[in-house]
Amino acid sequence: MIRLDDLAMFVRSAALGSFSRAAREVNLLPGQASAAIGRLERELDIRLFARSTRSLRLTEEGKRYLPFAQDALQALRDGVEGMRGDAASLSGTLQIAAPSDFGRNLLLPWISEFRRAHPNLDIQLLVSDQVADVFRDPVDIAVRYGQIDDASFVALPIAPANRRVLVASPAYIARHGRPASLDELANHNCLQYRLRGRTYDRWSFPLPEGAKVVQVAGSLVSDDADVVRRWGVAGEGIVYKSWLDVSEDVAQGRLEVLLPGVPGEPTPLNLVCPHRKQFSPAVKLLHALIEERCRPLARPD
Repeated sequence: MIRLDDLAMFVRSAALGSFSRAAREVNLLPGQASAAIGRLERELDIRLFARSTRSLRLTEEGKRYLPFAQDALQALRDGVEGMRGDAASLSGTLQIAAPSDFGRNLLLPWISEFRRAHPNLDIQLLVSDQVADVFRDPVDIAVRYGQIDDASFVALPIAPANRRVLVASPAYIARHGRPASLDELANHNCLQYRLRGRTYDRWSFPLPEGAKVVQVAGSLVSDDADVVRRWGVAGEGIVYKSWLDVSEDVAQGRLEVLLPGVPGEPTPLNLVCPHRKQFSPAVKLLHALIEERCRPLARPD
């Protein structure tokens, strides 16, 4: 069984390039550090370091193993911090940015619940479809739809399998019928969303044979995603929305899914933060709550 102390000694020795220096950090003799690495190598059945009288360097196997060892130790530290956070009373101010539809209709009551559980914590909720800059704007974390490809952010997944879905109200369907294919969307009033001057009138669908982009048109456009959803509920046209945003409307019969066999565009939901060190106990607990509440809302396959 791998000893945690041996794993920590491996990580520090790799960072310092010396058994002696790593040993001094924890008041051990150089021979004890060497013995710890030897035990770890025997347990793993690989050679982690290439040793000589003048140098110490990682082997190729050691280089591949190092990030796993670092992640394991960090996970243990995160666990300890999380337990301390659970036991302690959360305080201070937490600033959260969220998209309009999700923020108003789903996140709002969850934030109220979270605040009641932690009465010493002040929460500022900023609801807007303008994408918050977590480096410049006065926010600690942001709840965001879409893939997070920017390596400068740290993202915790909330609903990684979430997708867009075509929906319309029963009243609209009664008046105009259901589209039988994506091509028939051209014959319908498609409600569109605008962000930073760009109107999203090209709807993408990841079909098995390749992505299909459909040019749509309609008489109503808004820069507020919640307004677009409300127009859909009011029977004004077809909406292409995140399933999380319309799941309750579908469950209550206010909206119906169109073309259910057609896969919608992936729209994963994440909690975004500038740096892992800013994942405070409050952030970790809030992430766990939102993830738990979103899980039963996932669309059945």
